[in-house]
Amino acid sequence: MKLQQLRYVVEIVRQGNHLSAAAEALNTSQPGVSRQIQLLEQELGFEIFLRTRNRIIGLTEPGQIVFDIGQRIGTDVAALKTLKEDMHSGNRGVFTIATTHTQARYVLPKVIEQFIPRYPDVKLVMKQGDPEEICALVEAGLADISIGTETTRTFPNLVQLPCMDLQRCIVAPIDHPILAVPELTLEEIVKYPIITYDARYSGRWKVLKVFADAGLEPKIVMSGIDADVCKTYVGMGLGIGILAAITYDRDRDTEIAVRDVSHLLPSSTIKVSLRPNTYLRQFLLDFVHTVAPRLTPFVVRREVREFHGSAYERAGAG
Repeated sequence: MKLQQLRYVVEIVRQGNHLSAAAEALNTSQPGVSRQIQLLEQELGFEIFLRTRNRIIGLTEPGQIVFDIGQRIGTDVAALKTLKEDMHSGNRGVFTIATTHTQARYVLPKVIEQFIPRYPDVKLVMKQGDPEEICALVEAGLADISIGTETTRTFPNLVQLPCMDLQRCIVAPIDHPILAVPELTLEEIVKYPIITYDARYSGRWKVLKVFADAGLEPKIVMSGIDADVCKTYVGMGLGIGILAAITYDRDRDTEIAVRDVSHLLPSSTIKVSLRPNTYLRQFLLDFVHTVAPRLTPFVVRREVREFHGSAYERAGAG
């Protein structure tokens, strides 16, 4: 068994089960990739991929385990390759943060404003996506940390540290009747068309669950991943918005007004996620601590150690 064979398995999955795309990404030939996968399957004694007419369509059940192991080994090898550089570079290097629009626009600007003068030799790279996409970037070793809300898919190979809660609010045009209702209720909210987050965000599925539990069905007329875009269409009078409270800016959002609904709708939790084998450089620890003061370097290191301990226990139980 060769590390390269596991790398091929991981890359095929990353490329949507397209052998040609995987071969191109790996700078090798498609027949060479196919041959190495066949040799690995022969050695293991089972098929890694599901196939139809010689075309890969997915992973078998044991193939999923091979993929998970290959992905972990790949990130471990990458961590080893960069460890020497990290150890000697001090407060230098590239720091890649994967995050959602809400965090990039409303949470991180002040953090980055403090970070850059403190670490002028660190190049910050920011990648954006939905909560699941940013965790996948970290899991694949394409980002150092992610900062975003909960995901429907679990990421058991990541250390996930809760930072803060995002409360909900309703935004509406300044003359909208919902702003004048003495006692706001779910029944009052569903009277109006709603603009809110895309289904990939916890703000959407948590809110809809509350309405469903109450036997109500809100009319979602528009959804998006960008709170600023949602607020634009609220200002045009196309609906009321259910958004994270931090996205309302009284000085800028002059065409809309806000109303707190934290007593009606649940909050979402922002989490910092990182790989357990990530070398915890000082600037990474300082960045996380600035995002969430409770996440001191001591707390982050402790959580990583406990994650490793739990992983060993799971491995022993298996």
